[in-house]
Amino acid sequence: MKGSAQQGDSLKLASGALVLGGMMWGLYWIPVRYFVDQGLDGAWPGIVMYSVALLGLLPLLWRDRHDLARRWQDLMFSGMFTGAAFGLFTISLVYTDVVRAILLFYLTPVWGTILGRVFLGERLTRARVLGLISGLGGMAIVLGSGHGIPWPSNVGDWAALVSGMAWAVGTLGLYRSSGISVPGQVFAFITGALLLSLISLVFSAGGVQQQSAIVVGVLPIAMLSVLYTLPMIFLTIWPATLLTPARVGLLLMSEVVVGLISAAVFSGEPFGLREAAGAVLIVSAAVLEIARG
Repeated sequence: MKGSAQQGDSLKLASGALVLGGMMWGLYWIPVRYFVDQGLDGAWPGIVMYSVALLGLLPLLWRDRHDLARRWQDLMFSGMFTGAAFGLFTISLVYTDVVRAILLFYLTPVWGTILGRVFLGERLTRARVLGLISGLGGMAIVLGSGHGIPWPSNVGDWAALVSGMAWAVGTLGLYRSSGISVPGQVFAFITGALLLSLISLVFSAGGVQQQSAIVVGVLPIAMLSVLYTLPMIFLTIWPATLLTPARVGLLLMSEVVVGLISAAVFSGEPFGLREAAGAVLIVSAAVLEIARG
């Protein structure tokens, strides 16, 4: 009886932590855009924040170093995709509107349905078909401008789309590595994001020397960013080890709510009927997936 009560308290705590983590993700665009305003471009805002976050994480990894070394393959798979999702989402916030980045990332249920059908042979139920139609319809509205085919119009749109796909694949890796400590999973998550961002510099137009000089100038603020990014990631990863995927998906809707409201109020970017309609359809697709789970 006492154990059940303690477990219930833990689940409540995890649920509250996940809502808070989602809200922090909804405001994540603010530090990203701050670094952009200072002159950093492309993947550089992410590189700065990931590097500092890794330094802050190292003391927490020392105790689990032997287990992490033994399970490096699981960590690599998990980090490669979830980290890529993190890195691409950050890049999308640099190159496209905040609302578009958040909504296009949250097409994850659509990609999850397709992956489940193609690779796992999952049956397409009525709820899943409705979710697929709703999500793709929302994507068409968000990407549509009233002229021609609704297609990603810039690098940021593509990065947001692919980040959602990568997250859908990466969740499979999270299940495989569920026995690894939370700091270890966070390490894989951040490392994957950093590696992808560094690789993306090959395709970047900005000079490394110029961007490096700006990094030196923003370093004091970058060091402070760890106080935001690390708690945000821990508040996402730790609850996911205790709660069902359906509950995780529902509680993470706090990111969409906070992200859309904050972007509409503070970003100065357009948020009208078209964006609102797309948001309703994409969130509905996520809710249908949650109800099915």
